[in-house]
Amino acid sequence: MSFTIPEILELLAQQTPLNDNQADFMFAELMNGNMTEAQAGAFLMGLRIKGEDSTDLAAGVRTCVAHARKIPGYDGSQNEPVFDTVGTGGDGQCSFNNSTAVSLFLADMGYKVAKHGNRALSSSCGSADALEALGIPLDMSPEDAAEGLEKYNFAFLFAPAYHPAFKHIMPVRQQLGIRTLFNFMGPLLNPARPSHQLVGVGDPDKLEIMGETLLLTGVEKALIFAGAGGFDELTTWGVSRGYIIHNGIMEKTTVNPAQLGFKAHAPEDVRVSGKDDAVAKLRDILAGNGPEAMMDMVALNLAGCLHLLGEGSMRECAALARHTVNQGLKKGIPYVG
Repeated sequence: MSFTIPEILELLAQQTPLNDNQADFMFAELMNGNMTEAQAGAFLMGLRIKGEDSTDLAAGVRTCVAHARKIPGYDGSQNEPVFDTVGTGGDGQCSFNNSTAVSLFLADMGYKVAKHGNRALSSSCGSADALEALGIPLDMSPEDAAEGLEKYNFAFLFAPAYHPAFKHIMPVRQQLGIRTLFNFMGPLLNPARPSHQLVGVGDPDKLEIMGETLLLTGVEKALIFAGAGGFDELTTWGVSRGYIIHNGIMEKTTVNPAQLGFKAHAPEDVRVSGKDDAVAKLRDILAGNGPEAMMDMVALNLAGCLHLLGEGSMRECAALARHTVNQGLKKGIPYVG
């Protein structure tokens, strides 16, 4: 059966769910550059208005992974853990770069971290913006990334460089300036195929389909959650709810910061005013002297990572994470100096 782009856009306008063939066709047309910017914007907006489902997400992931550049030696079969910490973005909270800080602390502790990310689209400062300001290169080839993982335990995989077909999508996402399906796909497209992931989701309604799709990637262990108040981070002011994935099983779980000894901060305590403020706060956190609310949020999320890595119970990992964050990076910022 053949389809046309206008036919499927009409289905989306009527909020009609797409089947696998229709979704695969549309994402193939999008990634191959066969849509105009108007059609691409209409497609992404149509999916959001209809309500993205697992059919849409799986089709997008299949297509993007097929087009991605791969990291030598990192195809998901490596013996040691490879971690990624990431949020979907699009939560509109203007919070500091928590997952970036967590990833750098993890690498400093000796764990391999392949951080997959992008510049800011709907936030104050994306992971790429923050890391670039710290002096970490964004232009790593797959070979450079593999070398960086060996030397520094850290590599940043700049999404546009590893997903060349995104050149057809980025202008549209920037022009829209809102959350689209690609916010949810991003955490699932890491070219290093991480074995362990901490994934924050701003929209709790997308937790289940995100988890189901993550299961299909063959991840060894993951915690996928929605923070309190619509945040895509584990939050100190309320319980985070989601799923833990282990050995092909997805089970509901919660993370209660009060039970882990964290003070209940307020959401406004972790917000930043813009890129310059975000980078300054990140530098302070990595030096071990950032604002208390931000330091605690980093420690809470780091605890979740350490728990997935088998470092103990969440309470034990919370104590270790608080100590680690309060000490600051021991080896300094990777690639710098």
